[in-house]
Amino acid sequence: MSTKHSLERLHSILPILLGTAIYAFGLHYFVISNELMEGGITGIALLLNYIFQFPPSISTLVINVPLFLLGWKFLGKETMFYSIIGTVSLSLFLWIMEWLIQHKWLVPFRTEHDYFLVTAYAGLTLGIGLGLVFRYGGTTGGSDIIARIGQKWKGWSMGQVILLFDGLVIGTAFFFIPKEKILYTLVAVFITTKVIDIIIEGAYAARAFTIITDHAEELVTMISEQTDRGATIIPAIGGYSRQNKNVVYCVVYRQEMKRLKDLTRSIDPHAFIIINEVHDVLGEGFKPE
Repeated sequence: MSTKHSLERLHSILPILLGTAIYAFGLHYFVISNELMEGGITGIALLLNYIFQFPPSISTLVINVPLFLLGWKFLGKETMFYSIIGTVSLSLFLWIMEWLIQHKWLVPFRTEHDYFLVTAYAGLTLGIGLGLVFRYGGTTGGSDIIARIGQKWKGWSMGQVILLFDGLVIGTAFFFIPKEKILYTLVAVFITTKVIDIIIEGAYAARAFTIITDHAEELVTMISEQTDRGATIIPAIGGYSRQNKNVVYCVVYRQEMKRLKDLTRSIDPHAFIIINEVHDVLGEGFKPE
């Protein structure tokens, strides 16, 4: 393996380790201490902990071992590399948290009244942790591996498989955990997914303008001079008229939207403007990669 490849892997592994550490902290500090739930393999591990007092650090790893073997066979070692890193490191950090709590170096946050506060912070920490893991190509194993295998060999939707699996786990918890805690869990899961989206896609949402106009050259010049943004002219053919057209494509921050719309209308009042939300814009004028 080349030095460059090793550095690239290290660049991904370190955020995955950080993400699993944050996730393990949130799981013990907010979720387990208040007997809330999670979906997937982690949810099964929590149920085993609540019912039989099995440590989640061990059960998550044991349950994932057969999934590792399936994933290695059907998905390949390159795909599974970061999944194994994420799952093993999660078990390690869960064990560290268990050790810290056992020796009273970490006192979990417990409450009998303000479960909404616990729910909000559980969703926030779990979302940050998982967001980092997913952003850098890792997973925490479990339903994600099953979903990837189903997508590759059966054409199943990954989202539907994960949602079904999580629903079965959380639904089973209704027999062992008070219903109000399951409902709080659903709120935490919702917050988690939103935070994951922000981490993966970027917090600074921008807007992409697709402008069909007969004054493309003039518009691009004005965009460059008055907004200090670049724009691209894309040749196109009108679907109805079959005439040659030019499409101007430009990405701006949200606060620059009105300025670009007004500028476009001043040059071509009949321009056809399409505005799309984009995330995590890299390059000059936005975030460096």
